[in-house]
Amino acid sequence: MTRSSLIFPVLALAYFMTAGVVAPSGFVALTPWSNGAAAILIAVLFGVVFAAVRHADAIAHRLGEPYGTLVLTIAVTVIEVALLATLMTSKGGNPALVRDTVFAVMMIVVNGIIGLSLVLGGMRHYEQEIQIPGARAYLAVLAPFAVFSLVMPNYTQDAPGPYYSALQLGFVSAVTLALYAAFLFVQTIRHKEYFVAPSAGAHAQEHSEEPAGEAPIWASLIMLVFSLVGVILLSKKFAQWLDLALGAVGAPPAVAGVVVALLVLSPEGISALKAARRNVLQKSVNLALGSALATIGLTIPTVAIISFVTGVDVVLGLGSRETLLLALTLFVSAVTFAAERTNVLFGLVHLVIFACWLFLIFVP
Repeated sequence: MTRSSLIFPVLALAYFMTAGVVAPSGFVALTPWSNGAAAILIAVLFGVVFAAVRHADAIAHRLGEPYGTLVLTIAVTVIEVALLATLMTSKGGNPALVRDTVFAVMMIVVNGIIGLSLVLGGMRHYEQEIQIPGARAYLAVLAPFAVFSLVMPNYTQDAPGPYYSALQLGFVSAVTLALYAAFLFVQTIRHKEYFVAPSAGAHAQEHSEEPAGEAPIWASLIMLVFSLVGVILLSKKFAQWLDLALGAVGAPPAVAGVVVALLVLSPEGISALKAARRNVLQKSVNLALGSALATIGLTIPTVAIISFVTGVDVVLGLGSRETLLLALTLFVSAVTFAAERTNVLFGLVHLVIFACWLFLIFVP
């Protein structure tokens, strides 16, 4: 257990307890004082997120695959839900934030992280192996998740526009939760071999290059909970700064979802890229696609509960341009994982789609 994984949760609690003293009215203007406070906030928030994922990774290593990846994805989902809940319920909150964040996670994970993993791995190892049944399982669940959560709200009649009615939202939440539970049953009990690196040598390399931390598993678990509490406590201040900063520069509303997604996915994305360079592409796929599944399978039901309790309407339906990009992403992903071996070309295709999505956010 490194010193940085301990210090950032402590800094998060210290910042939370002193922020009301040093800035009692919040970030009311972009002054040098507020900019400095915001910079400290972002640094501490990123640090505590990385600390949480580091402790989850230590637990994951002790548990082994595929249980380890499950711990990581759940930890990341808790962080994301905390940020979304705070931003949704803040004054003047963006009702489309959940949609923008979920879509951003899809594009960053499936095109950005997967694409870059394939490029880095392909440049170093030419071709890499994956388990086709595992990849197909991810995509088979991810496709209906994406359609039910991001496309279907545009075509229902019980509620107008890109909204679900309360009954529809409850039904879709129950369906996604049940389907995610079924996927976890397959991943962790029925067909664990689908999600383990196909090469025994690569699997051994994965464990040899990522030794478990020296701390016992219970200590990592306590520090994981401590880190997640730090993220939750800092979420409100982060929401205040993000709203002000994006409004000051005139950024499109969808940028808020991208920022939240990048904050949440950074640690796991780095781990996925490192695994690809070590020629353990299966772990990259598990981390990346597992994050996308957890984002929808756990975030949508949780946000639905928040919506029922607070009365905040949640915009879910994508626009026609984003729907087209989503369909293209799912199609290309099916082609990419149709064979056991991948190469750099497939990664470049995913990165081109990712670049197109980013460009169209700012130049629609």
